[in-house]
Parts: sequence; C-alpha cells; structure tokens
Amino acid sequence: MDFDRIKEKLNILADAAKYDVSCSSSGSKRTNKTKGLGDSSGMGICHSYTEDGRCVSLLKILLTNHCIFDCAYCVTRKSNDIKRAAFKVQEVVDLTISFYRRNYIEGLFLSSGIFKSPDHTMERLIRVAKKLRTEENFNGYIHLKSIPGASDELMREAGLYADRLSVNIEIPTKSGLKLLAPDKKHEDFMKPMEKVKNEIIQYKSESRLIKSTPKYAPAGQSTQMIVGATGESDRDIMYSSAFFYKKYNMKRVYYSGYVPISHDPRLPALGTEVPMLRENRLYQTDWLMRFYGFDVRELLNENHKHLDMEIDPKLSWALRNRSLFPVDINKCDKQILLRVPGIGLKSVSKIIRARKHRKLNWEHLAKIGIAMNRAKYFITCDSREKELRDLSSENLKSIIIQNSRSKFRTYTSSQLSLF
Repeated sequence: MDFDRIKEKLNILADAAKYDVSCSSSGSKRTNKTKGLGDSSGMGICHSYTEDGRCVSLLKILLTNHCIFDCAYCVTRKSNDIKRAAFKVQEVVDLTISFYRRNYIEGLFLSSGIFKSPDHTMERLIRVAKKLRTEENFNGYIHLKSIPGASDELMREAGLYADRLSVNIEIPTKSGLKLLAPDKKHEDFMKPMEKVKNEIIQYKSESRLIKSTPKYAPAGQSTQMIVGATGESDRDIMYSSAFFYKKYNMKRVYYSGYVPISHDPRLPALGTEVPMLRENRLYQTDWLMRFYGFDVRELLNENHKHLDMEIDPKLSWALRNRSLFPVDINKCDKQILLRVPGIGLKSVSKIIRARKHRKLNWEHLAKIGIAMNRAKYFITCDSREKELRDLSSENLKSIIIQNSRSKFRTYTSSQLSLF
C-alpha cells in the first residue's frame, strides 16, 4: 500500500466532506453478538458530546470528489478547479478498520461525488459497507449518503448494511434547485427518501412476526438543506422541513449555512457568509416542532417570514400571543407549560412531578432550574409583579434582552475571575 498516496487522498476527501453536517447521533442499537469489531450505540457520532460528556467521532470522508454535475453551490462541482482524488473500495475498508482498532473512531460516514452515474456511485458505497459487515465483521456505526437518482434495488440493499441513510435535498425549494443545479431533478431526491421510508416500515412490520428479520437502516434517514444560497425565507426552509418530517418520517433535518465559494452571479457575493445565529434559530425552531408540540405555521407564516435574530423562536411566539398568558404554574397542563419561554422539557417534567406534592412558589421554580429572567413574565405562582401586566410586547422584549445581557456579563466576569 502506498501510504503517502493514501494520506494525500485522505487529506483531500476528508476536507471535501466537511460541508456535510448531517452526521450526528445515530440512534442505532446494533449490538455486537458475534465477537466482531465494535458496537453501534445511540449516544452520538462525529465529534458530538453525549449527555455524560463523552466525545465520540467517526471517519467522515468522500469516496471521491469527482462529480458529473455542476451545482453552483458545491465545492466539488465539475467546473471547479480543485485537486481530485478517489478511494478504492478496499482502501476505505482498510482505513475504517485501522482507525477503529487505534480507537480513533467509532464508525464511518461515507458520502461521494457522483461519478459515471448515480447507480454506479451508490453501488460502490454499498460495497464498502457490505465488506465491513460481512468480511470484517464490523458492528460499528455506518452512515451512507444516498445518491439522488439511485435505483430502488440499490436503496434497499444499502439499508441492510447501513445504520442510517441520508439524501441531501440541498436547496429547500424546487425553484432554487432549478436555478443552482439545473442538471438535477427534484424527484430524484424524493424517490430514494420514499423507498427508504417504505422499507423501514416493511422491515419493522416483518420483524414483529419473524425475529430473524434483518435490521434495515435502524437509525432511520436524515437530510440536509443549504441555507442562504438562494433567497428562501426562514418560513420556506421550515415549511420544507415540516414536509420531510411528515412525509418521509425523517429522523433529522440539518441546516448548513452556505459558504460563498465562487463569483457565480446566481450566488451570494464572496464574503457574505450566513450568520451562525441564523442556523441556530432554525435548529431551535426545528426543536420546537419536534418536541414541544408547535405547528410550523404558529412560528412562521405570511406575517412572520423570518425568525427574530434577537430572541429565540419560543419567546418570539409568546410575545406575539400575550393574550394566552400568564398561565398558572400550579394548574396548567403539560402542553401549555411547554410553551412558556424559559421552561424546557426537563423542567416541565420536574414541575409536573413536584406540584403533585405541594403548591410551587418562585423559590421552588428557581431550584428546578427554569430561566426565571424569561419565564417570570409569562406565569403566575404565589405572586406576580403587577406593573409588568401593562407592558407592551416590544417593551417586554427589550427588558428580557437587557436582562439576558446583564446575566451574560455577570457570568463572564465570574468566569474571568477564576483566572
């Protein structure tokens, strides 16, 4: 093996893979029962931090950065003058096993540029996963990127060896995709998603009847959207996400801020990167939709097409719906509690358990750990500051922002004092 050449390929193809962010926790439970290599647990992959503080990682690479398409937003597009490389199937297998045995990684995230055809590319990705599972007896986490336009037969086979499959929708709207990637068709993204969803349902149904039924993509499927390459509003982006969650049972939708890479007039100018804060607000909105019971139309609609960059989306919604507040912390049900700014999922559970035994007051709530600098304006407890009732939403927003900044400055000062 030419180690210098392998190292060069690794540098090129690992760097090219950094733009794909859809590779966090797997949610898979592939238990090692055959004395093979590794276990795939549901505690997070690719430099994610688990609840107990453990950092876990995976080998994240492209099979090749050669591509037959010329998508304006993609660094590996065929017209881009970059250094090209391609791994052989066995090279990826050897790298994965070698890195795993050295305890560098816990799994593999494998994507690729599209060379020759979607089916040819997908077939090679599957060969890597199949060799790892059947020849190396590897039980670690494997995430394969599905290739748009790949056949149903290949998508079915991919799910038998991968823990998670994902096909990146890339641009949130059909019009945006047509503008920046005219060689691609919207339906080529939808077809693999539909196939994976149906296969997961079928295999789960069969496994209830036949225990020996193999697992099919046990960690489900995910997708990723590029934010800011075209003029989509936050509403357009999140409405697309809601569609994918409902239609294709997505485990996760990821949002990746566009990084300007060319002078193409269809794209934002160089130096106008998407603020990290916008990505953060989109993820917060996504979280509210998936875990807090919000409908996307409550958070973003014709009157509110963009998220407020100054405050989080739950607080923004609450300020627009002041008539629903304040709520009695000792009486309101769980769904209402989840909508109170400053009260998270864990705090809601603690409040519901605690109020079974006694009437809660402000001191109890502070000990539970809710964000009092926001929550106190939307709840009643044993008392409430009367003068706050007549504040306008704009004034209340200003007060909360100021309180948050003061709290941050106090925290920062206390941390600096340690040094």
